Amino acid sequence: MEELNLLILGAGWTATFLIPLLRSRNISFAATTTTGRPVVDEPTLPFKFNPSAPEHEIRSAIAALPRARHILITFPLTGAGPSKLLHSIYTETHLTSASTSSIKSEKDSIPFRFIQLGSTGIWQQRQQQSSAATPAPASPSSSLPPSPWLTRHSPYARETNPRAVAEDELLALGGCVLNLAGLWGDARNPRGWARRVAPTRDAVRAKASLHLVHGLDVARAIVRLVEGGNGDESSSPFWERVGRGQRWMVTDGFVYDWWALLAGWAEEEEENEGGEQMERARWVFELMREEGVRGLPRSPETLGRCYDTRDFWETFGLVPLKARVC
Repeated sequence: MEELNLLILGAGWTATFLIPLLRSRNISFAATTTTGRPVVDEPTLPFKFNPSAPEHEIRSAIAALPRARHILITFPLTGAGPSKLLHSIYTETHLTSASTSSIKSEKDSIPFRFIQLGSTGIWQQRQQQSSAATPAPASPSSSLPPSPWLTRHSPYARETNPRAVAEDELLALGGCVLNLAGLWGDARNPRGWARRVAPTRDAVRAKASLHLVHGLDVARAIVRLVEGGNGDESSSPFWERVGRGQRWMVTDGFVYDWWALLAGWAEEEEENEGGEQMERARWVFELMREEGVRGLPRSPETLGRCYDTRDFWETFGLVPLKARVC
């Protein structure tokens, strides 16, 4: 069987954006779901990865998968072991003389390129832990407050977040991790989250920054990894420079203020003064008075956690198509 460009392990919500893009770019692919159900009219293969199952069952399930140059893992792996297990068994069961020759010709020592979709929550957890700890005394030589900006190189919950542990394991094996901000698009509308995340006035008070990325832009990032650079760089050198062992923080480049969003969404209920969105907007303006906030959005220093993802967009040679949620 001819090697595919991409194998999607777990064709869920992200795949509804990715599969149409793969079709339009004529990129060969296959996808799996736990039941083998079709996704956007694309048949899928039934597959479920259970690291705690007997090894012969795991090996049999993985061996039945098609061979692909890139393997995209959309479901979370946790703790030490699962990433290495999936990587090693797939490599052992799919490495052939043909693929070995291809590797040698491309001067690429990694037969298969694994891509894991993760979450920017690994940095959020680290910050929460740091803020809960007793602050160190300020240095006499520095009176500046700590910067609210975090990048992909900032410390994260390396040892305490199970997903981060699994991601680090894959990175050590030459894989790539895309840590995604809040996913939105189609039925996933941030406006619909307000009732869950801000049901009370105190809950609104606690809301600060929000970071998002649209499903289409996630799909474009994955395709760029599979295809390579802008046409002046083949897939292999691009992967060696951008993919292999690299962790990327991915947002749409905006830092949203929950207060600004909640206040702006009141327009949906302008004919209903007693509506929930209108009530949340009132809470926002009351809190602005109480906390001395003169205007929205609040400053990065006030929000306290801001992701800087310029590095990702510049390196991948892209700009987000679906930025600025309203």
